[in-house]
Order: sequence, then structure tokens, then C-alpha cells
Amino acid sequence: MRYFRGSFIFTAICFVLGAMYAWNEAHSWAAMGGILWIITVLAVLEISLSFDNAVVNAKVLQDMDDVWRKRFLTWGMVFAVFGTRVLFPLLIVGFTAGLGPIEAVQLSLSNPKEYERIVSAAHIAIAGFGGAFLAMVGFGFFIDEDKDVHWLGWIERPMKLIGMIKAGEIAILLLILIGIGHYLPDAEAKELLISGIFGIITFVVVESIGSIMEAREEARAAAGVVVKSGLAGFLYLNVLDASFSLDGVIGAFALSNNMVVIALGLSVGAIYVRSMTILLVEKGTLSQFLYMEHGAFWAILALAGIMLASALVHIPETVTGLIGAGLIAAAIWWSVRHGEELTD
Repeated sequence: MRYFRGSFIFTAICFVLGAMYAWNEAHSWAAMGGILWIITVLAVLEISLSFDNAVVNAKVLQDMDDVWRKRFLTWGMVFAVFGTRVLFPLLIVGFTAGLGPIEAVQLSLSNPKEYERIVSAAHIAIAGFGGAFLAMVGFGFFIDEDKDVHWLGWIERPMKLIGMIKAGEIAILLLILIGIGHYLPDAEAKELLISGIFGIITFVVVESIGSIMEAREEARAAAGVVVKSGLAGFLYLNVLDASFSLDGVIGAFALSNNMVVIALGLSVGAIYVRSMTILLVEKGTLSQFLYMEHGAFWAILALAGIMLASALVHIPETVTGLIGAGLIAAAIWWSVRHGEELTD
């Protein structure tokens, strides 16, 4: 339980803040109970949608030095809570409605329904960017030519062939974006395609930074300097975390259109995801479950597909969370079964 001690404290603080906010707004015990319940449900929603994020974070953190690992778990937490769950929706509102930061905050507090409408109106762009970025993350794992362990071999082995084609995964993703856009009005199809391209570009930029850092690291190691920079991993994890959070931010409006309540609920969920990440890293859980990482990346591809498909049809966040959790649970079960077979 020591891994979640900080999460428990943070949860208590958020609940106190939520109770104070509810009492200040309505002076009602019933209103306070309702808001605390919504915060709880939002936290559970965020955890269910982001468990695969914790697995991927743990994989990257294993290869980072202690300094950058601590920076991600501290500074990265500030970025995850404030940047993605609070600042990002405000930026959407400000950009869409032509408002400044202060005006956007005032709108969220004084007219939450209009705030919700503006954020929801940006759903196509969010789905395109987040879906494309996560799809590139998922494809990157399965098309790796050095990947020699397969969970669902009947499909993972053929996927490796895509890696032999230069930019093959980008071509496939662009075809998917064009295909979905075919069923959308022209303006929305253009918006989906452009945002999807920006998602791909963001992934390529982050990966390029990683390659440059790795090359510098190898050169310094060859010169006898024992230094390992985690800057590239730090940037990659924060962009990845933001992409995972996009659907949670939009889905939160199904429960509340109050910015304060949404921020508190999603932040509670985010801190538990961080705690799970630390647990997975320090306990070496990924090495104990052979296919757990595979399940996480399948969950990422599933989330990417759901985000892109949501441009056409609404898919309940509960379904999204259950699919991701189900894939990881199946991978863990398969790993245990595989371990038992090895010991027989």
C-alpha cells in the first residue's frame, strides 16, 4: 500500500476541495454529496481508461535513469494534472471562441454549458490527433523488426511485415483517416485528416528527438562518458499521457460540465495511474508477466481505433475502459498460463 500513500493523501485533498466548492456554490449537503460522487466516478473512469498508459509508462521508465524517472513522476504529474486536465480544455475554448485565458476560465465557471458545447465541438480534431498519435505508438511496438516475442502470433507476425515497408504504418493510418472521412461532411473530414496528420507529425518529432538523444548518448559512451539522458523519454511520456487523457476529458462531460469538478475527478484518477506506474517499475511486474506489455499495446490500438471511430458514432467511455482492461487482463492470464507451462 506504500505505493498508493501519496494517492490517498491527494484524493483526500481533492475531496476536501470538492466539498468546499460544492458548499460555496449551493450551501447544500445533497449538492456536496452529488459532486463528491461525480468526482469518484470520474476518477474511476480515468483509471479504467489509463491503466494501459501505466503499463507503457513503466516500460519506458525502466530504461530511464533515476533523475529523469523522478522528474517524470513529479514534474510530469504537474503537467498531467494541470496541463492536460485543466489547461488543455481551456486552450480549446480560447482558440475556438477567440477568448483569452482569463475569459476562458470565467466562461467555464459562469456558463459551464457553453464551455461544454465549445469543447465538445472540437471533438473531431481531438479524435483525429489523439487517435493518430496513439495508433502510431501501437504500430511502433508491433512492427518492430527486433520484436521476437508474440502473444497473438497469428496477427502479430504479419504486422511485422509492415515494418519492412518504409513508412508503411503511416500510409495505413492515412488510408484509415481518409476512409473515415469519406462518411463525414467535407468540413469535418478535412478537420479529421488535418488533425490526424498533426498527430502523426507529433509522433515523428518526438521519436526523432529520441533518436538524436540516443545517438548522442552512444557517442558519449564511446568516449568513456557514463551518462544517460532521459529527456527524450520524458517528452515522449508526457505527450503520450496527454493523448491518453483526451478521451477522458471529453467523456467527462457526460457526467458534469463543471470545469472544477472535472479537473478534480480526472486528477484523482491520474495520480493513481502514476502510483500504478511506480509499482510496475519497482516490482518488475512487466518482466514477471511476459505478455502484459502486448496487452497494453493492443489496448492502445483499440483506444486509437475507438477515438477515430468516435468521429462517426458515439462510443460510451465505459465500453472503452472495459475493452482496454479486458485486453490487459487477458494478457496477464495468458502470461500466467505460459509460466505454468514452462514449469511443468
